[in-house]
Order: sequence, then structure tokens, then C-alpha cells
Amino acid sequence: MNLRPASARWFELLTDREVLGRVLGVLGQTGTVQLEAYSGVDASTALPDYARALERYAQLARRYAAYWPEIRVDAEAAATRSADRVQDDLERLEAWTAEAEPLIAELQSLEAAAAGVSELASLLEASAAELPDLGLLSGCGPLLKAQIYALEGADAPLVLPPGVLHLVVRREGARYLLALGSADELADLDTRLAAVHARHIELPRDLPGEPAAAVAALRRRSTELAGRIAGRREALDAIGQKHALPALLAEFTFLDWLVSHVPQMPATQHFAWVTGWTSDLAGRQIEQALERAKLPGLLHFPEPPRTFDAPVVMNNPAWARPFEVFVKLLGTPGAREADPSPLVAVIAPLLFGFMFGDVGQGAVLLAAGLMLRRRWPALWLLVPGGVSAIAFGFAFGSVFAREDLIPALWLHPIAEPLTVLVAGLMIGVAVILLGLVIDGVEHAWRGAAASWWSSRAGLLVAYVGLITTPLWSGGLLLAAAGLAWFVIGAAFVEHAVSGAGRALGELVETGLQLVVNTVSFARVGAFALAHAGLSAAVVGIGEATGSSIGYGIALVLGNLLILALEGLIVSIQTTRLVLFEFFIRFLRGDGRPFKPLPPPGGGTTIRKQETPP
Repeated sequence: MNLRPASARWFELLTDREVLGRVLGVLGQTGTVQLEAYSGVDASTALPDYARALERYAQLARRYAAYWPEIRVDAEAAATRSADRVQDDLERLEAWTAEAEPLIAELQSLEAAAAGVSELASLLEASAAELPDLGLLSGCGPLLKAQIYALEGADAPLVLPPGVLHLVVRREGARYLLALGSADELADLDTRLAAVHARHIELPRDLPGEPAAAVAALRRRSTELAGRIAGRREALDAIGQKHALPALLAEFTFLDWLVSHVPQMPATQHFAWVTGWTSDLAGRQIEQALERAKLPGLLHFPEPPRTFDAPVVMNNPAWARPFEVFVKLLGTPGAREADPSPLVAVIAPLLFGFMFGDVGQGAVLLAAGLMLRRRWPALWLLVPGGVSAIAFGFAFGSVFAREDLIPALWLHPIAEPLTVLVAGLMIGVAVILLGLVIDGVEHAWRGAAASWWSSRAGLLVAYVGLITTPLWSGGLLLAAAGLAWFVIGAAFVEHAVSGAGRALGELVETGLQLVVNTVSFARVGAFALAHAGLSAAVVGIGEATGSSIGYGIALVLGNLLILALEGLIVSIQTTRLVLFEFFIRFLRGDGRPFKPLPPPGGGTTIRKQETPP
């Protein structure tokens, strides 16, 4: 287990400019590349200015995206990076727009009509008894008109023109207004209701008066409109095929990815120079990916430019990667800092399980983590947390809040509260000592081991002396020796008496901090006791019901309460202890995070263009 994070490896790739788009797409698919433009060569940029073309494309997307086919980025989208080609593609997209616009307008009108007919049929089915004869209203004219409106928002009072007959109908929380009046009065009503965002529902002509017949007529009308909509969509698809719309959209999607994620790169007339960092420290994934795609390129891994700060790769084993989330809350460790993720993979479940020790409840957390980890990866942390809770459940003899089903392998917390509190403090002492040792290791990585041994090692000795004082009479002398070591060593390191004064001030601050951090771990035992107390209360409530059914209900609801309430609180406390009592000793998080180039098309595969037989 190596706690030191690795620095990303610098790579340089010389490739054919004509296939640059496909090369960048393949690099994005590896998930191991962070591009960074660098070259000492005076050359033009490999990517032309696509901003204007993409701005127009974005305008068209806002208007027509709902009528475009599914976009798939394929080899054709990455084959050419010519600015002239982009302008040609934009003209072809504009040509599709000109031909499709009348059809889309008709389609939108039909869809609105279909939605209105369907809504009117549902209204008539649910409220036929409240409505007048719609057949008479649909056939009125030319002096009188009848209209129906769907009213949005709250039940605000309606201000209607004088002389307009009206009826308000409610259905499933919605309000509908049926209005009858002269053409001029209803035109005035249209203006008033538009201000409150009311929707006008078209009332078809010659609607049958009998409700069932009217509903049947509306359903037939809905079916007819659906057929016309399907026909218009088929015609729209045909226009898209005529203008090769899927390929055009794939081209612009890929260009948008290039402009958003790829920096400007130097190039000559025939070659492009791709530079950056890779988390593939062995250097094989990039080469293999280019070979599989049959793309040309000269790849090598020289020393990185001195002006660049290498990103940090948190290269942990699979079992420790989920615990990187704790580290990233404070930032990314620097190249000369420790990445404590493997240690947190032990410490966090240990703390959680101690505070939440129950076999049954731990099994529920374990099952939830296994079932939900794919949908919400962060919930994978429930798996080790649940396993630890099960282990401590056996130690405490607790199963679903009951302590009479299995014997305690260690103790029942309520029976021996002092032992539980001391055990929590001992865990905290071990965690803090580990943090102090890691601080010394980091000093060695930075080439400052002598400085640490000369001064800061005394802090570790003093802490050991203080925590052993209750058990060993020589602990106090050891603590005093450590304090003197720290202060005198600081003066020696800085070659000045003032260093001792500075160290004395730091000693007061750090010493108080260590005491507070140690005492803070008393909450580990306290929460274990709180969990046991709450479990006992749940069992007591169940027994007080005086019936087996009541006992079972109380036990189920009580366990659910414990899982929801204490599970959240214990998770928060575990996170707090790891961040502010452990990490504070050594982690600054001043490293540069590695940000891999995302794949084009949101992960859509770039398919290799097949050579025709």
C-alpha cells in the first residue's frame, strides 16, 4: 500500500492533421488524458475558429432540437476539421431548416389541436352533468361565440366583460371556464385571460349534444389528428434523410466538444502536435487505443516542461477508491503529501460500526449499499459501513435493537458505559498518532526529515507522554522532554533564539488542538451508548404495548427510525472526525487535480469508418 500519490505523466503525440478529430476522440474515450497546450514551435493552430458556426448551430438547436433525430457521434463527424467544411455543413443545416420549417409549424399546430381535443374529451367525460349542451354551443354563430379556457395558477377572481355568460368547472384540481358572448366580448375576454396565462381550448364545430356521443366524436377526432401527426413526422424524417441530418448533427456535436474541452494546439500544414498529461503511468493505454483505431501517431513521454505543475493522480486500489471522496472534500493531495484514502477505508468503517453496532441494522445498510451502489455510487460506502456495524453488533450482542437474541462477544454498552467511552478515546488516540506519523513521513518526502526530527518529533513524543500518564508514572516526564525537544529544536533549526519563542506559541496552539481533538473522539463511545439507549427504548415501547402485534409494529418502526436518524447522524460524525481530527494533522490539499478529457458526445462511441469491400 503506497500512500504517496503519483504525478501524471507528460506525453507528446505527433499525428496527421487530417485525422486530428478522431485522435482527440479516441484520447477522450480512454479517460486517461488531460490535454495541455505546449510548444516552442511557431505554428498556426490546429483548430480553426468555429465560434460563429457553433453560435448559429446553438440558435437552431434551441428552436428545432425537439424535431431532430438522436445524435450519435461517429467517424464521419471526426473525419474533417476544415473550416470550409463547417461552413458547408452549416449551409446544409440551414437548407434543412428552410424546407422543414413549414412542416414543423403545421406539426405544432396539429399537436396543439390534438392536446386540446384530448383534454376536452376528458373534461366532458368527468363533468358531463355540470356542462350545458356542447352541441348547441359548438354550432352557434355568427353573432354569438362559445369558447373554453383552461385557467392556470391560483383561484384568482375572474373579471369578465359585461354580458358574457360563463360557467367555471373544476376537474382534478384544474379550472375550466366556459364562456358565451358576442364576438367582440370574447375578443376582449381573450385579451384579459391571456394576461393570466389561460389556455384556449378549441371547441370543434357540430359537436353532438349527447355527452357520450360527443366524447366518441372527440376520440375519433383525436385518432384522426394522431394519424395526420404521424404522417407529418414521416415527412419530416424524409427531409432529414434528404439533407443527411444525422451526420450534420453528429458533426456539430463533435465540434462543440472540441471547442469546449480541447485547448488550441500547434500544427503545421500536415501535422498536429498534441500534448498533455496521462494518468496511465505505464504509458500503454494511449498507444493501444490509437492502434485499435488504426490512427497514425508518434507518441513519446519526455520530461514535462518546467513551467507546468503536474496534476496529481490518486492511484488507489479498487477497494480504497470510494473513500477518496473524504480526501477530495479538502482538495487534492500534493505530490509530496500523503493520500490517506486506504487508511480512511479502515478508519471510517471502524468509527461508523462502533457507533452503530447492530447485526440486523448493519445487514440492512449492507443490502442497501449493494442494491443502490450502481445507481448512486456514493452509497457504496454503506457496504463497508454495514459490514463494520454487523461486526460490532456481534461484539455488543445487538440484533435489530434486541440484546437477548445472541450473546455479546465483548460487552453490552449500557452495562459498561465507561469501558465504551475509553475504547472510543483509544481509537481516537491511535488515529491522531497516525496523523502525526504521516506528518513526519511527508517531511521526509519534501526533503525536510532532519527538520522534523529536530523539532516536530518532540510533539509526537510529548503527546505519547500525555496519553500514557494515567497508566505510567513516567509519562509526565516523557511529555516534558517532548515539549523541550520541540521548543529547543525549533531554535536549533532556525539558528535563532526567536525560533524558540515562535515554537512556544505554536506549541500552545497545537497542544490545545491535540487535547481538543482527543477529547472529541469521546463522541465515538457516546454515540455507541446513545445507539444502545435508543435501541433499549424501542424494545421498551414494544413491550409496553402488551401485545405481540404492537410489539412487532413498535420494533419495526423503531428500527426504521434508528436507521434513518442515527444512520445520518453517525455518518456526519464519522466524516467530521476524519476531516477535522485526522486530516488536520497532515493534509493541506494543495495539489492540482487530474481532470481527464471527457469522451465526445457524452460518452457516445466513435465508431471506426469501415472500408467498403
